[in-house]
Amino acid sequence: MAFQLKSDKKETENKTIRFPLPLIERINEAIENQEVSFSGFVIQACEYALEHLDSGNDSKTNQ
Repeated sequence: MAFQLKSDKKETENKTIRFPLPLIERINEAIENQEVSFSGFVIQACEYALEHLDSGNDSKTNQ
């Protein structure tokens, strides 16, 4: 399944995170002309990554 952007508002909590500038630029390009905020994109990308994370406990694949 491909990653698809969707607008959604939920109860939230603030967290501070630092992003490399090139990654910020790539995210901004991806959300340009989309109805999603930077935070919304990051939340959706994290949810997608967690849903597709290899659930194996092999320490070699988790490093």
